Amino acid sequence: MPTPPTPVDPPIWPPPPQGPSAAVSFARGLWRVAAADVSSGNQPTLLRDGAAAFDAMLAVMQNARYTLDFECYIFRGTDDVGQRFVQGLLAAAQRGVRVRLLVDWIGGRDTPNGVWRMLRAGGVDVRIFSPPGFRAWLGLLPRDHRKVLVADGKVGITGGIGIGEEWRLGAVGPKRRPWRDTAVQILGPAAEAMERAFDTMWLRAVGLGPTRRQQRRMVRAARNSWIDFADAPAALVGIVEGEPGRFRISRSLEVQAAAARERLWIATAYFIPAFGVVESLKGAARDGVDVRVLVPGRNDHAWVNSYAASYFPSLLQNGVRIWEWQGEMMHAKSTVMDGVITRIGSTDFNPLGAAINYELDAIIGDRVFGAEAEAMFLADLDNSREVTQQPSRLTRALTGARRVVRGR
Repeated sequence: MPTPPTPVDPPIWPPPPQGPSAAVSFARGLWRVAAADVSSGNQPTLLRDGAAAFDAMLAVMQNARYTLDFECYIFRGTDDVGQRFVQGLLAAAQRGVRVRLLVDWIGGRDTPNGVWRMLRAGGVDVRIFSPPGFRAWLGLLPRDHRKVLVADGKVGITGGIGIGEEWRLGAVGPKRRPWRDTAVQILGPAAEAMERAFDTMWLRAVGLGPTRRQQRRMVRAARNSWIDFADAPAALVGIVEGEPGRFRISRSLEVQAAAARERLWIATAYFIPAFGVVESLKGAARDGVDVRVLVPGRNDHAWVNSYAASYFPSLLQNGVRIWEWQGEMMHAKSTVMDGVITRIGSTDFNPLGAAINYELDAIIGDRVFGAEAEAMFLADLDNSREVTQQPSRLTRALTGARRVVRGR
């Protein structure tokens, strides 16, 4: 069998130790660390903030012809945003589209039962994920924290945006401002993977899907693990299904930190990272990678910021740069590595996101999309304040030595 060509532009993910025979492709890497099947030929569109995402989501609903699947954590069905989505779901059902709505119990508990009854009466199949009950953790954990909208298995949207007014108008005080958040619309075969992920959660909501114990014993071969940048049409997309105890997004971030050559930029709303993530970020920064982390300056859960700040001294001393968003709330969950690999989804770097809840993230391999994601990140820094502290003598010595060695 002839040796496959060595990918050269963009670099493979992660880089090979030696020669093409040792190369690990983008798809193979994602499969091995995150059990994600990668597809090629996708068209991703970056969606910044609630207003743009809501318009895109409602357009997807309006254009659905056969099936419409919607899974969300926050669903406030009585405010203006929620009512637009209620009417969009009802209109699709009235056109004969099969409409399924899956809402987490905690995220939807403020929505009156009358809204669910109205949707069901209008032909929308509604399920509420994990209401309290006499089972493990009284049904309170794990939660379904995913945000997924898929139409006809052809176009999907995911990210961190919930269905509520805070993403359009803000939530705090008379001078409230919209929450900062990010989503991505994907046209192409990756939407099928999003639909499969929805199907699994749809069954779990009524106890018919595989249990966590059964899933640990399931065996499935990789799909498309040979796909890589050198011989596949852009954009490459892997859909990572975060599940309890799997740490899939944490592992993928650690691999990106190991593979990054120039830049690793992260936006995260609730930053309480695992020690492995912290060590990987510090190691990349000490090796000359431009590692930046953007967190909220004001948080809807104030205690999170206090806890996150305990990580800052160690990260800063090792060369990681940290910014705090100066708007009302920065709720995005995104990563961009070397302008090539971009992650957008629902997972925050904390124990709930990494190890307990059900999450979903899209990891996109594409230079054009990566450049857009980097430009968006830099624009966010213009509205942020950098966290600084006086570096230790050891840090100054290490930084100076790197600059001499690298000619910087």
